[in-house]
This record gives sequence, C-alpha cells and structure tokens, in this order.
Amino acid sequence: MAVRHQLIRKPPAEVWSVLRDGDLYSRWVVGTDDSWNRDGRWPAEGSEIGYAVRFGPLEYRGRTVSRVYEPGKRLELESMGGRSGSVRIAITVQAWAEDTLVIVDEHPLSGPTARWHNAVLDAAIQVRHRAMLTRLARLVESEPASGPASDPDAEKGTEAGPGRGGPRVDA
Repeated sequence: MAVRHQLIRKPPAEVWSVLRDGDLYSRWVVGTDDSWNRDGRWPAEGSEIGYAVRFGPLEYRGRTVSRVYEPGKRLELESMGGRSGSVRIAITVQAWAEDTLVIVDEHPLSGPTARWHNAVLDAAIQVRHRAMLTRLARLVESEPASGPASDPDAEKGTEAGPGRGGPRVDA
C-alpha cells in the first residue's frame, strides 16, 4: 500500500475546487495526457471521468469511477486499467491550520496488478505520488480563490471529451 501526504498552502475549499473538476485531473495526475467529465456529475458516487494516456501515436482511453464522496473530507476512486485491472485511490483532505493536508492512499484492487502487488510496485507508486501531489499543490496554489466552486458541497462539471490523438484503445 502506497500512502503519501502533501501540505498545500491553501484552505481545503480551494483544494476541493480542483478535485471536483474532472477536466483538471490531467493537469495533476501523473501519466494522463487528457481528462474529461464523462457524465456531468463528478465527483458524485458512481460518476466517471475519462482519461487518455498517449504513447507516441497510440492512445489508451480509460475511466475512473467515484466510489466514495464525502464532501469536504474524502474522495475514493477506482481507476479502470482494462486488462491490467483496477486501482483504488483514496484522497483525504483535512484542514491544517489555514492550509490543507492531502493524503493519498493507492493500491491495486483487481487484475494482474493486484496479484503481482509488492514492495517494488509500492516504491514506484510512491515516486508517482510525490510528483502527483507536487503538481496538485502547484495547481491549487496557482489558482485564484474561486467563488461558488469553492463550496465543498457544490457539484461542478461539464460533459466533454478529447477529440485528438492517434489510434485508441478504450477501457
């Protein structure tokens, strides 16, 4: 199990304004080239965002499902990786004085990655989390304080999708 934390120098509401925007995931989730809100309900439980990963001219499209959403507290996701299985990503957001402590806990849930899960895989996930949480902090800290989207109970999202890329493989 790979658990990592990051102190973000903004209040929790500003972190949630980024987490609630499915279109922004590709700006902070390492490995994704594009992301989009698939059903306009993100991050309500059962809602989905799509994502694209590109390897040269090839494009893989996957989806991530919101499994648990407690506004202002936590978001648990299941990222579907096609034949490789799925991964659980739990994001906890807590106030830390005037700042925010974000904790990410990720582990393989199903498929070959779950069967082959080991300390080496956890070490790789730790490296990815370090970069991912740094990107999240930079994004949140660079965004101006937003109005209604800062409300942790507000639901936000638009239905969109990428229209570019080469040959694709869908999850």
